[in-house]
Amino acid sequence: MDLRYDGRRVLVVGASAGIGAATAQLLAGEGARLLIAARGQTGIEAAADRIARATGTRPATASADITQGGEAERLVAVARESLGGLDAVIDCVGGSIRSTFEALTDEDWLGNYSFNVLSAVRLVRASLPLLRAGRDPAIVILGAASARMPYPGQVVSNVHKAGLLALVKTLAGEFAGDGIRVNAVAPGRTLTRLWTERADRLAAEREVTREAIIAEFAHEIPLGRFGDPEEVAAMVVWLASPRAGYVTGQTVNVDGGIARGLP
Repeated sequence: MDLRYDGRRVLVVGASAGIGAATAQLLAGEGARLLIAARGQTGIEAAADRIARATGTRPATASADITQGGEAERLVAVARESLGGLDAVIDCVGGSIRSTFEALTDEDWLGNYSFNVLSAVRLVRASLPLLRAGRDPAIVILGAASARMPYPGQVVSNVHKAGLLALVKTLAGEFAGDGIRVNAVAPGRTLTRLWTERADRLAAEREVTREAIIAEFAHEIPLGRFGDPEEVAAMVVWLASPRAGYVTGQTVNVDGGIARGLP
């Protein structure tokens, strides 16, 4: 299927590793013109090199931390200069805190809110003028399956990821008149560095292998395995494409069936 990305101008934030990097590589393979960004210059340049080796096209790069005020505006200015505008924005920024409720401080709550929610708000707000002038404009935000099935010991991120669902649904209605679609993708357990590092810590504590830890957590997933970043990225890329032109306000789980509740 032709996803109609040829020449489409796309900004991917959080693209140095994991799902963000996989998304950027798929987009490059589809012919998109890319600006990829992450907090570290070294990491994002390495990601651009990997994309160039895989696809023959090297994306433009920028270092930015959109959890900080003013950084989203600066990043969008780079997109205007390097791409001439934007047709799609993909936000792959986010993370969790593993803690009991009682151990969490106000700073934990506020910091994770800035990381998971306010960063997305800042990026969308800064991007709006370019998206309004774009072709088949679309926004895709990476959420988490925990928004629909809260994970034990992750109360702060459970709350904020659920907030992203509300943000997506609200913005989809508000921006529909501008022709801007807004959707989210909610991954479940995916073999990113976050999970492999966690598995390595647990393996060291229990004196078992990483594979044993991964298998233990995979047991709870109906499909019986962790997802690959590319499997999540495929849904992100489709939702941001003109092929998904009648889809907006949705959060699509790519989680192997782990979130068993109704939408």
